[in-house]
Amino acid sequence: MANQSIRLSEGWSQFYGPNLGYMLEKYEDFQDDPALVEEELQSFFRKWGGYKEEVEPATPVQNKDLKETSTNTYFTAIRAMKLAESIRRNGHLMADIIPVNLKEKSNIFNYEEFGLTDEEIRQVPPELLSPHHYSSLNNGLEAVEHLKETYTKRLAFEFDQVQDIEERRWLFQKVESRDYLPELTDTKKVQMLERLNKVEGFEHFIHKTFKGQKRFSIEGLDTMVPMLDEVVRESVEDGTEKLMVGMAHRGRLNVLAHVLGKPYEMIFSEFHDAPNKDLVPSEGSVGINYGWTGDVKYHLGADREIKESKSNATISLANNPSHLEFVNPVVEGFARAAQEDRKSPGFPKQKKNKALPILIHGDAAFPGQGIVAETLNLSQLNGYSTGGTIHVIANNMIGFTTVSGDSRSTEYASDLAKGYEIPVIHVNADDPEACLAAIHLAYLYRKEFTKDIVIDLIGYRRYGHNEMDEPLATQPSLYKRIKDHPTVFEIYGKKLVDEKLIEENKFQELRSEFISKLENQFDKIKQNKREHIDETMKPPAYVRSTLAGIDTKVPLKTLRQINDDLLIFPEKFNVFPKLEKILKRRVDSLKEEGKIDWGLAETLAFGSIISEGVPIRLTGQDSERGTFSHRHLILHDYETDDIYSPLHTLPSAKASFAVHNSPLSEAACVGFEYGYNVESPETLTIWEAQYGDFSNGAQVIFDQFISSGRAKWGQKSGIVLLLPHGYEGQGPEHSSGRMERFLTLAAENNWHVANLTKASQYFHLLRRQAKLLKENEIRPLVLMSPKSLLRNENVSSSPEDLSEGKFEPVLVNKDLGNNPQKVERLVFCSGKVAVELDEKIREEIDNLDWLQAVKIEELYPFPSKDIKEQLEKYPNVKELVWLQEEPQNMGAWHYILPYLQDTGQECDVHFIGRKRRSSPAEGDPKVHKKEQKRIITEAVTRNLEGSPE
Repeated sequence: MANQSIRLSEGWSQFYGPNLGYMLEKYEDFQDDPALVEEELQSFFRKWGGYKEEVEPATPVQNKDLKETSTNTYFTAIRAMKLAESIRRNGHLMADIIPVNLKEKSNIFNYEEFGLTDEEIRQVPPELLSPHHYSSLNNGLEAVEHLKETYTKRLAFEFDQVQDIEERRWLFQKVESRDYLPELTDTKKVQMLERLNKVEGFEHFIHKTFKGQKRFSIEGLDTMVPMLDEVVRESVEDGTEKLMVGMAHRGRLNVLAHVLGKPYEMIFSEFHDAPNKDLVPSEGSVGINYGWTGDVKYHLGADREIKESKSNATISLANNPSHLEFVNPVVEGFARAAQEDRKSPGFPKQKKNKALPILIHGDAAFPGQGIVAETLNLSQLNGYSTGGTIHVIANNMIGFTTVSGDSRSTEYASDLAKGYEIPVIHVNADDPEACLAAIHLAYLYRKEFTKDIVIDLIGYRRYGHNEMDEPLATQPSLYKRIKDHPTVFEIYGKKLVDEKLIEENKFQELRSEFISKLENQFDKIKQNKREHIDETMKPPAYVRSTLAGIDTKVPLKTLRQINDDLLIFPEKFNVFPKLEKILKRRVDSLKEEGKIDWGLAETLAFGSIISEGVPIRLTGQDSERGTFSHRHLILHDYETDDIYSPLHTLPSAKASFAVHNSPLSEAACVGFEYGYNVESPETLTIWEAQYGDFSNGAQVIFDQFISSGRAKWGQKSGIVLLLPHGYEGQGPEHSSGRMERFLTLAAENNWHVANLTKASQYFHLLRRQAKLLKENEIRPLVLMSPKSLLRNENVSSSPEDLSEGKFEPVLVNKDLGNNPQKVERLVFCSGKVAVELDEKIREEIDNLDWLQAVKIEELYPFPSKDIKEQLEKYPNVKELVWLQEEPQNMGAWHYILPYLQDTGQECDVHFIGRKRRSSPAEGDPKVHKKEQKRIITEAVTRNLEGSPE
């Protein structure tokens, strides 16, 4: 209709028939966002508001009675349809989904407010109001009551954010037809009551037996366990082979006991200070995870074989520190790795139903920790999708001692998910049957659309944040109610007694029988107190070993063949001409006198590794091309935008090669790759930061998982971290990969930290990592990768360096030290500044017989033996200098100083580099250049004191 026909002075009375329908639709848009409608309509709606029933529409005088009757019927149908839609959209606001509710809910579906009476609604055909379920309904009033019953009871739904029409229709159809309700036999109901008895009884026994000890009880959310039971059963019946579960500490011990099959005896022994790591797990559990330092009991994970399954399925609960949600991407990485077949060249073949990720979140942490949003964003990305995750928010309406109103800006804890078009199911944790229906619908949706879905399981917390807290001090009103609130076991037991499915006396006996069983379990271990405490907590021998002597050479003939094969492009594939010219230069790189730069060394390493049957996965924000346009592992057709990777068609390849550009995320992406590598230890898994400092965003993953996961949980990893590092005047945020942080975390051979100066060194390090992947000696590799050095000829290597060489932890300047008796200063350095020092030495070589430069390529583990061998060559050394680009309070200086002081030589130890700074680098390129020149000049200037610590 034309906007010009709107008369602002007359209000709604000017509209009837199709024009009224049009205006009603526009008003809905206006309510969502005024900017969605024209300015003239905005003015009208602001003046007159919504349509009101008492306003009679204007009608022509001819056949007035007939037209009024017809028009009124039409308006009644429109209003009834708006009522029905409001119930679908807003039913959750009235639903009985909060077990312990401090607020009364007002009736937002008063028929009078929609301009309707019962009789008018009754006249509306039910198929207009409930199109997904109307055959058994006699009139419109029954249809509206059906919708209220569906959307405002113990289950509530938010689906409007789902933009895909087919998905949204499917969800409404399942809910309104009630097709999603699982079959609940009498036997299954009784089994669920028995399960709830074990869940609650286990908590009560611990509370009574181990008074005052933390356990982060599940009580108030007990139904989470039967929900997990149900999704395990359904998915395994459908052929799922691996279920990957991630959760924080709330309810974790109960899940370990009842879903993972961790023996009660083992759990009690941990409380009783009588741990027995050799105890054989029961009920098919195949492993409880321990390292040499261990972790608190509510951080540990476990694995269980589901013996009754046809597919030999397993369920795993991921180890998780107290950083709550940071396990989310790790679990997603587990699932992706379990879903992929990496045995053939090209991208791995993914089978999404092979593994199911389940994430259990806290209601305060779900909106509060950014890692959740980062992980949700991965869900539909090509390199990260896992076929949909079932999310359960363990919602106890409080975070630590902070109520919901102080911890989030949204109505529900789950609202974050709506931004990713994820459907949300709210369910009352006091209704076990509704909870089973919720998990069943979630599983059906995931199975149908391979997308994420969220269940907001709303309950309460029986005690404080931990069992030593007193919640009445901070939430008196709430906890007075909780104290008098019956448990779900009591509520459901009474229901089944009323339904005559279980006798009252049998219901009363359930608890005493179970407690008796737990007491028998506890009796087995209560006399076994530890007599010896292993305070040394020494790592196993294979962790303490070095990685020397590993053969990483590749015959020159093989390298040349790989190089030639990688430069063959499909006949009709149009490589960007400028790029093709650059790539074709590699033809001569492996000939005599040829030079192999960093990018080619990496490509040859990749080609040789997959030719030996080791799969590779490389991800990062620009990893396909490379941040510095040096890699080009994925080529784009200049004419058609088609893509092609030479490593996918390499004739000698025997394993997959995956490279993906990642989203602009660090924490979730690093966590994902760590999880992928743990689940697929045979895969060379590499994460590359766009710039090394970007890795700051993943610090929790570095601290809590990669650096310490093996010591805490026995969880080994061989992940490779590429962190571009080097001072080129690009400012504070694009200079430092913060190597000092990785060196601070280095201990017990938990990882290797390197800063290289030769392309061949990178080639051999990658191959060393690939060769060790399946060995106990494997550990992560942290590499300060180059930027300007990528194309620096002084970093290039000869073909023989790759075919005959090996990785050298220490490199010595071969132009210096020809007269060992004259050498008085040893300058130690690594990475880019070491290359610049070599260039300066070449300029002044005639005056430097007093100097030797030693490049430490592998900073951790520190190559003490190699350094002492160098010192023995120069008997008259007076001074040891550490040279770095970074400020004195950053870089490797504080890490390296004790090693230089402990060489056994009577030498002064000095520092040359930037002075101590709060920021990693200068923002002015001219100041940078001046400082860089000063640093290098000082290193080759005799009788310079330098700066001691």
